[in-house]
Amino acid sequence: MTTSLEGRVAWVTGASRGAGKGIALALGHEGATVIVTGRSTREASTRTDLPYATIDDTADAVNQAGGHGIAIRCDHTEDAQVQAAFDQIMSEHGRIDLLVNNVWGGYEEYGNDAAFDLPFWEQPLWRWDRMFQAGVRAHFTASQMVAPRMMKQGAGLIVNTTFWDRGKALSSVPYDLAKRAIARMAYMMALDLKESGVTAVAVSPGWMRTESVLCHFDLPPDDSHRPLPDALQTTESVFYIGRAICALAKDPEVGKKDGQILTVGALAREYGFTDIDGTQPPAFEVPDAHLRD
Repeated sequence: MTTSLEGRVAWVTGASRGAGKGIALALGHEGATVIVTGRSTREASTRTDLPYATIDDTADAVNQAGGHGIAIRCDHTEDAQVQAAFDQIMSEHGRIDLLVNNVWGGYEEYGNDAAFDLPFWEQPLWRWDRMFQAGVRAHFTASQMVAPRMMKQGAGLIVNTTFWDRGKALSSVPYDLAKRAIARMAYMMALDLKESGVTAVAVSPGWMRTESVLCHFDLPPDDSHRPLPDALQTTESVFYIGRAICALAKDPEVGKKDGQILTVGALAREYGFTDIDGTQPPAFEVPDAHLRD
């Protein structure tokens, strides 16, 4: 396995904050050129409560980590903007070695909206639309643009971030279907890409200490608070999934995992990496009390 990702070009969507930011920083630490896309910029953030969580901040942090961070504002529900971002990457770098589809929607009003877990007949249709347009469709669109270029290169890795727990039912109909669709998309892409040298996988983290979670618990956004409160003892940092994706990107035999759903905890044990606190959380499992099946 190579020791760094220097010279590799990665595109991480939905990288203003959360898992996307953690993935981008981990790639930067490995020396990669990381293009980060999303809607939040310093001039116009989509989260006024998290003004520091923007693609500009992520790109700067990638540079500080030792990589080359580039921010491109992109609303991934607008095909023309996705095409423009792809064209800019091709014009400036001429290749994409890694695409991480991480953009997502549907969490709007999550903390104040009891409807998130209600039965399907009471679910607001806007949540379905956001999860499938800003999530499933956005993953498909970016992959559709990148795949021909990777095939021409004869190599590449497409990662769809999702959530999966032993095939169990997840929360609500829109959420469960969207997350399963993203995982299934990786499998179907792998079938289409067979023998091309391009690998497609789905990666599932556990409960992460995102900026929103840390803010909810009045903790600093840099995830430096120790010890953690009891409620967060089983959580992972957003860098844990970043290290998982770095390990996959450096693995010359990653093609053996083509089409699979990979959990961060299992990848940590396989590749030997840890979370930022030196621990190695296992694959996350929803507590039995919260399972629906």
